[in-house]
Amino acid sequence: MKKTILITGASSGIGKETAKLFQSKGWNVIATLRTPENETELTTLDNILVTKLDVLDIHSIENAVNEGVRKFGKIDVLLNNAGYGAYGPLESFSRERIIRQFNTNVIGLLDVTKALLPHFRQNKSGVIINISSIGGKMSFPFGALYHGTKFAVEGISESLSYEVEEFGGKVKIVEPGAIATDFSGRSFDFSNEASLTEYQSLVEKTLAGMAILFQNPSSASVVANVIYEAATDGTDQLRYTAGEDAKVMISNRSQLDDKAFREAVKTQFGF
Repeated sequence: MKKTILITGASSGIGKETAKLFQSKGWNVIATLRTPENETELTTLDNILVTKLDVLDIHSIENAVNEGVRKFGKIDVLLNNAGYGAYGPLESFSRERIIRQFNTNVIGLLDVTKALLPHFRQNKSGVIINISSIGGKMSFPFGALYHGTKFAVEGISESLSYEVEEFGGKVKIVEPGAIATDFSGRSFDFSNEASLTEYQSLVEKTLAGMAILFQNPSSASVVANVIYEAATDGTDQLRYTAGEDAKVMISNRSQLDDKAFREAVKTQFGF
């Protein structure tokens, strides 16, 4: 019997590449998007259900899960991929935008996971794969919101792994480095106010430093292959890095104390 994966945020980048990879490997794929009516590529592939899911809308989450189960009978893997990055001085963000960042990257992930847990418990199996980031293991300037959400994903995932083991489930965390997706476009929300003069020099240096970090990004397909490994290796491994830069940076962070890491970041960003 074919296995089935449900993917959030499948409209582009990591989510879309993962949908295509699993489909090519003979899986059923529930590819969820906020605007499925705009999708033209995934709809042409066999064994892919393209359907609406907005992680901010609990009813759309429930409907997508139910529709996927009706079509394929069982869901074996959940990929919580939907998310975006809010960067900039904390003072420049409205409370509404702060809440949106956490609702999308954290509360939405929890809502989708909760919607699948009864199904996984009933089947006494199920793999939950959460997309974190190197930004869930370390932080850079002006990422209080984004890094806050990814640190949360790390803690949620590690703790949840104990729970799901009780019925035969697994939780996996995938930590990509710089990826050649649209993260610098519509999935990147940079906020700044010129009137906050004290921050402006650091803003310029940080943007320049981030550009250097993203000079040699991995392709989204690199992350998709790591996700496939996490879904199929049958091990209890919790964390998977994706991209050579991620491996180097996470290794370096583990070897540095807080002071040394902060100094390294300041040197990297030129301040």
